[in-house]
Amino acid sequence: MLAVATPGELPPYAGAYQPQTKDERGLWMQSDEEERIVRDSAFVIRDAALNAYLRDVLCRAVGTARCEGVRIHIVRDAAFNANMSPNGFMRVFTGALLRIRDEAELASMLGHEFAHFELRHTLVGFKQERHAHNLAIWAGLLGGGSAIGVQLALIGSTYEFSRAQETEADMLSSRFLEVAGFDRQCAADLWQRIADETDETARGRRQRSQRYDPVGFLATHPTNLTRMRYLAAAAADQPSGRRTGQEAYRAAMKPWRALLLADQLKRNDFAGTEYLLGQLAQDGWTEELLFARGELYRLRRHPRDLVAAARFYTDAIALDPKHAESQRGLGLALLRSGEVERGRLALRRYLELVPAASDAPMLATLLS
Repeated sequence: MLAVATPGELPPYAGAYQPQTKDERGLWMQSDEEERIVRDSAFVIRDAALNAYLRDVLCRAVGTARCEGVRIHIVRDAAFNANMSPNGFMRVFTGALLRIRDEAELASMLGHEFAHFELRHTLVGFKQERHAHNLAIWAGLLGGGSAIGVQLALIGSTYEFSRAQETEADMLSSRFLEVAGFDRQCAADLWQRIADETDETARGRRQRSQRYDPVGFLATHPTNLTRMRYLAAAAADQPSGRRTGQEAYRAAMKPWRALLLADQLKRNDFAGTEYLLGQLAQDGWTEELLFARGELYRLRRHPRDLVAAARFYTDAIALDPKHAESQRGLGLALLRSGEVERGRLALRRYLELVPAASDAPMLATLLS
C-alpha cells in the first residue's frame, strides 16, 4: 500500500521491489524471459522517437524517480490493451495508441500500468492465487458436500481480488494525473469511447450489448461502465483548464497513423471500425481517415458499399490529389462497380504517383 501523502503530492517512492524468496525470484525470471521474447519479436516497434515520447509522457505523469525502473515495449497489435510485469516490463499495444486522443489519456493508461508495478499487484496476486489454490486442494481432500462450494468461493475470491487491484490502479493513476496537472476526466472519456465501440462491434456482429450486465464471476476487470463512472466521480472536483496535450500527441502519432489504421482494418470489425473512424474524425475528416473509410467499405465487398467507397476515396483525393493509395482504392472500387474507364484512369494515376509500387505488375494487367 502507498504511504500517506498530503493533497497535491504523491507519497514517497520506495523504488522498484526486488524479489526476496525463491518463488518471487522464479516469477521475476519468468517475466524476464517474457520480456526477452517480446523484445526480440518482429512485432515490436523500435522507433527511437516514438519510444522516447511514450517514456517522456510516463515520466511526466508519475515522476522521474518512478519511471526509471520501467522499460516500455510498443507491440504492433490492433487491440486496445497494455499490461505490466513485476520486473518493470511494460507492454503497450498500438491499438491503444490509435484510440487515445491526447497526452492526458496516454498518461492515464501508462499511469494505470505503472500503478500495478508500484503496488506490486502481480506479486500480491500471485501469492493470493497460490493461497486460494492450496485451500481448494485441502477442501477437495476433506470431501463432503460443501467441498465444491468452498472451491467455487475460492475461485471467485481470486477474480474479485483481481478486479479490486484494477480499481486500485485506476485510482492511483487518477492521482498521478492530478499531481502532474493533466485533465483527470480524460480517463473516464476514454472508457466511454471504448464502451461505445464495444457496443458497435456487438451490434455489427448481431450480438447483445453487455454494457449493463453485472460483472461476471470470472471477470478479471471491472466493467467498462463501472470504470467510467468511478473515474468520472474522481475527476468531478478538478479545477478547470487542466492540460490535455492534444496537439503534441497528434504530432507524435502522425507518422504512425496510416499503419495503425491499416492494422485496424484487418480486424474484420466493420461496425466497430466505422465508429472508431468517426471518433478519430471529430475535428474533421482527413485524407488519411477518408482513405481508411473507403478501404473499410471496399473490403466488405457489398455492391452498395462500392459506391460509398468510391465517394470516400474521391473526397480524400480532393484533399490531397497526390494521395496515391486513394487513387488505387478508387480505381479498384470503380472497376468492381463496372465503371471500367474511370477505374483505369484512377489506377494509371496511382502508377504515375508510385511507379515502383510492389503491386504495379498486377495492376498493369487490369490496364491492358
